[in-house]
Amino acid sequence: MAKGVKHYKRDGTEFTGGTHKMPDGSLHSGKTHGKTSVKLFHFEDLSKTAKEKAMPGYGMKSMKPKKKVALPKRGQRTATNKKKPTRPGGQRGY
Repeated sequence: MAKGVKHYKRDGTEFTGGTHKMPDGSLHSGKTHGKTSVKLFHFEDLSKTAKEKAMPGYGMKSMKPKKKVALPKRGQRTATNKKKPTRPGGQRGY
């Protein structure tokens, strides 16, 4: 585990106290190992829920801009200006 990198408990709470390295290379809390020592993790090693606790908003989908609606070309029929139906005899509307 690198120095200068934030370390977190398994549940995502940031740990800022003293640390010690175990014989297997893992980093634990406390200057020396004791009953209250817990294994520490880097952010990328946390579970999804722990990452959310460590950095609120982590799992949220990014806000994508709305798609632009293509404007009709000049003279083109649209749903609002479509041709009105005609009656027999050429009269418009009903």
